[in-house]
Amino acid sequence: MIDLLTSCARRLTSLGRDANFPLMEEHLYSIRMHASASGKHVSGAENLVRADELSELAANLVRRALQHSRGPADQIRVSIDLVEATRLANGRLPPMRTLEADSVADSRQAALLLLERAGVTREAATAAMRQLTDGAAPGGGSMRGAMLNDSQTGQRLEPDPARGIRVSRTGLAAELAEQLSAQLAPLGLDNAHVREALVLAGKVAMHPDVVAELCWSDDPDYTAGYVCSRRLGYLRFPHLKPLGETRGGRAFFIRPGCNRDALMTWLETSPLLFNRAGEFFPPVSWRDYATGMDRGAG
Repeated sequence: MIDLLTSCARRLTSLGRDANFPLMEEHLYSIRMHASASGKHVSGAENLVRADELSELAANLVRRALQHSRGPADQIRVSIDLVEATRLANGRLPPMRTLEADSVADSRQAALLLLERAGVTREAATAAMRQLTDGAAPGGGSMRGAMLNDSQTGQRLEPDPARGIRVSRTGLAAELAEQLSAQLAPLGLDNAHVREALVLAGKVAMHPDVVAELCWSDDPDYTAGYVCSRRLGYLRFPHLKPLGETRGGRAFFIRPGCNRDALMTWLETSPLLFNRAGEFFPPVSWRDYATGMDRGAG
């Protein structure tokens, strides 16, 4: 399967040299992977890349789906679409900070407090956290995408509670990818989980109708999660769920009465390439961080 996908991606690359399909340097391709096993979500990933990067990335995405900690996928879908330069917007990644806590319960207490600081009511934040803990999809599993939660009432607003909202067509400029790895490496965070989460959270936080986001991974061997908003930036918790837990996901808290259809269209279809880095701060106790916010330093 990997050989077949690599061959297809190489064919796409060769089209750029065809006189009937001119390929400009500014054009990129959106490559997306979704993998499932026995009808349940296993893995997903995506990026915006140049044509000459497609073959290697396509093979890596298939390999990732087959070697995932949740078990090998039995269905892997990879889609590749041209993104013309005129449609491509640029952005800056949010500032990032790791907040240390004593336990999962302590981390979740901190996350609730920070969501309130971002403008989410305690009722809405608590409801979303409970839904992610119990499994937000019908039947108690993890959703393929994110919940849309009213930031004041907590009401769920996504049209399909199994699929949710899939943030798509986003990636890192090549120069920024190298810079990001150099910034994350000294913090011990230069891995695909962190890079991909930062990019997706960055796109979500850019939209003015998104108040904040809460997320933790559904991968059983990855316990980290985060709260993100335009005001607070990307606040990462190393342990926002227990080790071995397969339930997780994302909750987007949105402004009451906003144009939900326009928001979903932007999140799912508007191409966004991050070409500027945000600030990176050293780890700090979440209580010290919250105290600093109270003093106007956060």
